Amino acid sequence: MDRSLYIAMSGAKQTLLAQTTNANNLANAQTTGFKSDWEQFRSMPVFGPGFPTRVYAMTERPGTDFSSGPLQTTGRDLDVAINGDGYFAVQGADGKEVYTRAGDLRLTPEGLLQTGTGLQVIGQGGPIAIPPAEKLEIGSDGTISIIPLGSNATVLAVVDRIKMVRPAADNVEKLTDGLVHVKDGQPQAASADVSLVQGVLEASNVNAIQAMVEMIELSKNFELQTKVMKNADENSGVSAKLMQMA
Repeated sequence: MDRSLYIAMSGAKQTLLAQTTNANNLANAQTTGFKSDWEQFRSMPVFGPGFPTRVYAMTERPGTDFSSGPLQTTGRDLDVAINGDGYFAVQGADGKEVYTRAGDLRLTPEGLLQTGTGLQVIGQGGPIAIPPAEKLEIGSDGTISIIPLGSNATVLAVVDRIKMVRPAADNVEKLTDGLVHVKDGQPQAASADVSLVQGVLEASNVNAIQAMVEMIELSKNFELQTKVMKNADENSGVSAKLMQMA
């Protein structure tokens, strides 16, 4: 009896963990450049002295869906999106170089170029700073050009170039901060093969309808597991009464 109860209990617990992952995906269905996480279940024997006689359910996060999201035209000069594979290089909270697909850029009052979440965008020599300008253009290779304040419209000055990288697919992972990190921890070299589009944003690659269907399925699974636990408890009570009668 304890075996069925243990299996149902571990299954219910892992279903809740999977529901957390799915809920996070659904909550970020409108987040620029967000990449959805996968989850899966599998059975694992409980190893110990002797042969394993118990099995428990385990949920895993086998990886992240790094496929591109749909591109949405905004017409804003500071909105950019990677065209194809690649990432923007930004400075993480710990000061290290990390990567993102979110191109909703903004300028601080000090002229620092940041992502929508406040991360510094990295250029050729570190974080990018842009002086006051009449107009700003970002080329497909990431080159930032401006018309300085008070200058003639024909005067175009190159300020910096956004660092874009293309690490190997098996060398990247998305961590809990929502950013892409390289597994070997080494900063990647800028890649000339990566290009961007100005005035466009990459939307989240989460399929909201699919995530809602999965949420319903996980809720049904949790309900089933709790019913099994209840039945196991009832059967245990009946067995105890029969033993008392004997």
